[in-house]
Amino acid sequence: MLLDADLKAQLAQYLEMLEDDVLLKVSVDSDKVSHDMVELVDELAAMSPKIKIEHTVLERTPSFSVNRIDEDTGITFAGVPLGHEFTSLVLALLQVSGRPPKIDQKVIDQIKAIEGKHHFESYISLSCQNCPEVVQALNVMSVLNPNISHTMIDGAAYKEEAESKNILAVPTVFLNGESFGNGRMTVEEILAKLGSGPDASEFADKETFDVLVVGGGPGGASAAIYAARKGIRTGIVSDRFGGQILDTAAIENFISVNRTEGPKLAASLEEHVKDYNIDVMNLQRATRLEKKDLIEVELENGAVLKSKSVVLSTGARWRNVGVPGEKEFRNKGVAYCPHCDGPLFEGKRVAVIGGGNSGVEAAIDLAGIVKHVTVLEYSSELKADAVLQERLNSLQNVTVIKNAQTTEITGSDNVNGITYLDLDTKQEQHIELEGVFVQIGLVPNTDWLGDTVDRNKFGEIVVDNYGATNVPGVFAAGDCTNSPYKQIIISMGSGATASLSAFDYLIRNADKFQTTEA
Repeated sequence: MLLDADLKAQLAQYLEMLEDDVLLKVSVDSDKVSHDMVELVDELAAMSPKIKIEHTVLERTPSFSVNRIDEDTGITFAGVPLGHEFTSLVLALLQVSGRPPKIDQKVIDQIKAIEGKHHFESYISLSCQNCPEVVQALNVMSVLNPNISHTMIDGAAYKEEAESKNILAVPTVFLNGESFGNGRMTVEEILAKLGSGPDASEFADKETFDVLVVGGGPGGASAAIYAARKGIRTGIVSDRFGGQILDTAAIENFISVNRTEGPKLAASLEEHVKDYNIDVMNLQRATRLEKKDLIEVELENGAVLKSKSVVLSTGARWRNVGVPGEKEFRNKGVAYCPHCDGPLFEGKRVAVIGGGNSGVEAAIDLAGIVKHVTVLEYSSELKADAVLQERLNSLQNVTVIKNAQTTEITGSDNVNGITYLDLDTKQEQHIELEGVFVQIGLVPNTDWLGDTVDRNKFGEIVVDNYGATNVPGVFAAGDCTNSPYKQIIISMGSGATASLSAFDYLIRNADKFQTTEA
């Protein structure tokens, strides 16, 4: 059996929700992937009389498509969609059967309005926690619009094809044979790349907010919920709802939840936010903040939002090592997510830059997949926890080099090596390899603020115990601030603090705002 008892029990409940019959068209050969695929579809068909099987020849073998009877929907799985992609399979079955997808009607209308043939191909790995959102978004678009089709391609099952297309990061999406995008993308982001996103005119008639939150991560979500619970007009501007946690594989220190995954927590945050009367403006990047009678926040599309108070919770992003070759070979051997991209480097030699917890955890994960891992640490000692270092030192295919300053990532079409300066001998050294994973911490997303609010030398917004900045009415929370610890639970707490402080500010300045509105 390909599916264990627990998984089959969960699946049985979902299959009871199938609306109409679904036809699985299967194209297989005699290889192991084909064997597993046949076993999977046979188990599915045995669990529901509404699932039919037809053997045929598709564009790729092995693969199978999910269709309505007498109608191809354009959804194909080239690979066995288990692991993180099992949910993608379940949703495809339900939606093809006629069960409506859980997305906003506005988004549905945008999808149905797309004209012209759009054939998407997404290259994924089954261990990638970011890939399912892309796969599910493209599948939904295929279900709703007959002009759109999508094939999910497991890079491990189609290794030669992935290598021929120079794919060294997942998810990677092609549209009509041309490169379309890399990394996690929501259906709204895909629509925006197709030219269907909102413009400034859609924000022209927005009323003044009482609290406007900039940032949609844990801190921003917390701030918005606390504000909305006060019954005041609340909005969220976010260029990527969920923030950093969308790229986090496992979360085991969120108190009361033994273990969860970042995308799952992000979805829960968004669902909680939508329970309240909060104006969520997703996929919108703030570019300017200015304090006048009201506080103005300008968006990248030119729209200007006005609010009586603002909570900045813009989070942080992966810090770049900043050497020649990093930018040039990004997604061509330079990667930042070992969970997502590690399987693409199976049997190859890689380096991890950074000896903190993130770097050592990455090296441990990669050591089980790749041929050899070299850890480069700038300092004289690794900074990771002792238990992680002990595990790292037990691995036979890992080399740790300390006092190593990375100076260049080399390559032609792809990465072929890394150069570092030995800080003890002052001699430059070069290592031949095929991949580099950068794990050197975070940098706050605060560049857009300029000198508007006080920031420290690291770019972090300086706040007091109440989350207040030096600008009256402007508060900040989470990883974009000078909070000493960058943790999800701390971001949520600081978001609540900043929001309650903003509410207190509104109360104390009520007379001024009445004059402004008059």
